[in-house]
Amino acid sequence: MATQRPGFPARLAPTVSASTPASSALRGRQPAVPPKPPVPSTPSMASDAVRARMVQKLAAQGISDARVLRAMGAVERHRFVDSALVNQAYEDTSLPIGLGQTISKPSVVARMIELLLAAPALTGKPQDRLGRVLEIGTGCGYQAAVLNHVATEVYSIERLRGLHERARTNLRHFRLATVHLMFGDGMVGYAKGAPYAGIIAAAGGEAVPEAWIEQLAVGGRIVAPTHSAKGGQALVVIDKTARGLERLILEAVHFVPLKSGVA
Repeated sequence: MATQRPGFPARLAPTVSASTPASSALRGRQPAVPPKPPVPSTPSMASDAVRARMVQKLAAQGISDARVLRAMGAVERHRFVDSALVNQAYEDTSLPIGLGQTISKPSVVARMIELLLAAPALTGKPQDRLGRVLEIGTGCGYQAAVLNHVATEVYSIERLRGLHERARTNLRHFRLATVHLMFGDGMVGYAKGAPYAGIIAAAGGEAVPEAWIEQLAVGGRIVAPTHSAKGGQALVVIDKTARGLERLILEAVHFVPLKSGVA
């Protein structure tokens, strides 16, 4: 088990951002998403074969990083969706997880993590994993579980208490000592864990918040959806170099809006 550093949240323990008193965070919040019943590990859904087929499709779609493909094949996505949607768990589609939020398509998760691992600072380096990663928008916990396979440590923050609790329940099965879940405002990041080798966001805003830039290590990379000039959303990659920031706008995407505060 990893040793907890002073000032850091306990493994999978919730915290409220310092700017939000716990009492106010609890008042007026949206109804919590009730914990879903455990999904039985049926032979059809828990077998390696069904995930292997998903991985084959991801490779055919252009995902080439072996680390990403291994991680996608290792995490049981059906454990993160409602029991009524289990049969769709390994299709390349987003699925509802409550409170107006969704679990991203496997191809989108794989694409964003592959971009995170392709930072120029890592090119030619022998290490198999990223350093510490910050995830904005825990959702049901699926992407945090995948990130656990490619990063040395994962800090994931969620603004909706119902989803934060659901993610804790989902991830408890995996006993991931290096994944830390926080309840708080993702727009302000999580300064106590900085600097981060990578920051990945599951919600899109007008622009990447300055707090994320400040908390990113030199040589680190942000992968996030932002509003595009055409009025939609596009993936943006930001590399923090010794010379400054380098930005690259990529393909169109569709994510839930990035919001401040907690609920």
